Amino acid sequence: MSWRGVVTVLLLIGAGVSGWALWSQRSGTAPTPTTGSQPDYVLNQFELIALDDQGNEAFSVRAPRLARDPNTRALDIATPMFLIPAGEGSQGGPWEVRSRTGWVSAEGDELRLRGDVVADSTGADGRPVTMTTEQLNVFPDSRRATSEVAVTLTQPGLIINGRDLEASLDTKRIVLQDTQTRYESTAR
Repeated sequence: MSWRGVVTVLLLIGAGVSGWALWSQRSGTAPTPTTGSQPDYVLNQFELIALDDQGNEAFSVRAPRLARDPNTRALDIATPMFLIPAGEGSQGGPWEVRSRTGWVSAEGDELRLRGDVVADSTGADGRPVTMTTEQLNVFPDSRRATSEVAVTLTQPGLIINGRDLEASLDTKRIVLQDTQTRYESTAR
């Protein structure tokens, strides 16, 4: 056998070993695209103030972590604390709303709060008002909030349980369906 034959055999053996090594190292599943899974930016320990179209404060939020989805431009927030200021001519104080997770639409016109949601404010008479639920959708531009799940409304001496919340954040007018009301002197 000539030297060319020996080199050819060695190259074929090397190609076979390389092919076998690549074949044995490959994964059994095809890689899946990661669209939307990687945020384009992340904020840690932040405070954000969102303005409406007229340049007035629509809401502010403080939280330990915010991530923005580059495709939808929506914000995912961990354990947020939203402050929704009282509107002009509003009855009562601002709303302070806390939850386990928060989502803000790209336009900032919808907030979705999920898990252990607690919203606190004061009424026109200065008495505290507290709403608790597992889901709350807030629309800062129209100054309203909705929830399709069970909601508990607490005021001094009064506890109201219901569902299908429709609330005006400025007037503190709250409508619930299927309600049960208890008068308790210990209600906060």
